[in-house]
Amino acid sequence: MPENFADAPFRTIIEPFRIHSVEPLRMTSAAERRKHLRDASYNLFQLRAEHVLIDLLTDSGTGAMSRDQWAAIQRGDESYAGSPSWFVFVDAVRELFPYEHVIPVHQGRAAERILFSALGGPGKVVPSNTHFDTTRANVEATGARAVDLVIAEGHDPVSEHPFKGNVDLDALEALLAEHAGDVPCVMVTITNNSGGGQPVSLENLRGVRKICDAYGKPLFLDACRFAENAWFIREREAGQGDRDVADIVREIASLADGMTMSAKKDPMGNIGGWLAMNDHELAQTCRTQLILTEGFPTYGGLAGRDLEALAQGLKEVVQHDYLRYRIRSTAYLGDALHERGIPVLRPIGGHAVYLDARRLAPHLEPLQYPGQSVAVALYEVGGIRSCEIGSVMFGRQPDGSEAPAAMELVRLAIPRRTYTQSHMDYVIEVCERVATEAASLPGYRITSEPPALRHFTADFAPIA
Repeated sequence: MPENFADAPFRTIIEPFRIHSVEPLRMTSAAERRKHLRDASYNLFQLRAEHVLIDLLTDSGTGAMSRDQWAAIQRGDESYAGSPSWFVFVDAVRELFPYEHVIPVHQGRAAERILFSALGGPGKVVPSNTHFDTTRANVEATGARAVDLVIAEGHDPVSEHPFKGNVDLDALEALLAEHAGDVPCVMVTITNNSGGGQPVSLENLRGVRKICDAYGKPLFLDACRFAENAWFIREREAGQGDRDVADIVREIASLADGMTMSAKKDPMGNIGGWLAMNDHELAQTCRTQLILTEGFPTYGGLAGRDLEALAQGLKEVVQHDYLRYRIRSTAYLGDALHERGIPVLRPIGGHAVYLDARRLAPHLEPLQYPGQSVAVALYEVGGIRSCEIGSVMFGRQPDGSEAPAAMELVRLAIPRRTYTQSHMDYVIEVCERVATEAASLPGYRITSEPPALRHFTADFAPIA
């Protein structure tokens, strides 16, 4: 047998785990699903979870925890202050993100609210590659303006640029040259969720850091998919292919002054998050807000068992076998749809596949919400719940007017360690069937909506 014969890779994507326990899925008929849609006013967020067969609404808090995470939960100490579980948690965070101040919160949007209550305000401008929905809402809730400065390729669904989440450095410098006094910080989202789960390169982060230093501005990371971003850097960026993912994560952290984190994503938790920084004065202000609204600084709205589970999850998420499986299995779905002529955002991102609803249903105008139409059809046809990332989510402007979003996408977010390859094969079949009838899909109108984050609770009706 040749020396390297046994080392040749196989085509099959094998999960680097065994299934220890299972939960049942409930099958529904198309007639039942049509009724459920009417009852939910055609808003997939308002469906009951037991009426969903494959739930790809979000990868946030929906993953399966490991045996060792469940064991860690049993070690959770529920002391109000100074719990041993707090020290396990903070040590695990600082192993990857060595910031001086770590402030635990119940989930990422709480970190955003606390940070921007301290840094935001009327007249302020917060630039980013692309703010996600809750980040934008928390910036704008203070009266500040959220500005997206992703590179041009980040708005092109068919571009194969390897780092479409990169910040447009020229645009960032131009904004700071004009509005430096109004900018309290610069944000970079890794990976860039609203732009298709696309990564940011180390080279680009270094460029952002250089500009921030030139203007004396702190750089914060929205880092909830940090491990997936680091894996893409290892796979795609010159000179990074032999590095350990944990080392890449530490370099990413070293380029920023702080971070917000939804630990419901890459840290493998069902709940939790944190805000971290080196600025002592800012941290004091944020801790005061934490105590008012979340809890004591050593638990921050979480139970000790949650802290223990997150600490273990941070160890598991940077394992190369896991990340290789995670990225390849997402690509399996995206590449299969692409090969079948179904328009998807390219290249495939880390946590989700994004259908390009603008190309899939070109007969619908942006403010007829083609993404919502495609998402509703996926549920009606196959019981798949997905999420519109387009003019429903981002079309409403701060002044109340409507404008088309940069892209009309439908996100198929894949929960971590939850679905098998046969589940993804089923998703492929459902997408194929919807694509064959895409030209007949109706547009939708909004019949009622809240003043902010409308996609969560708005009511819809099909346009006859």
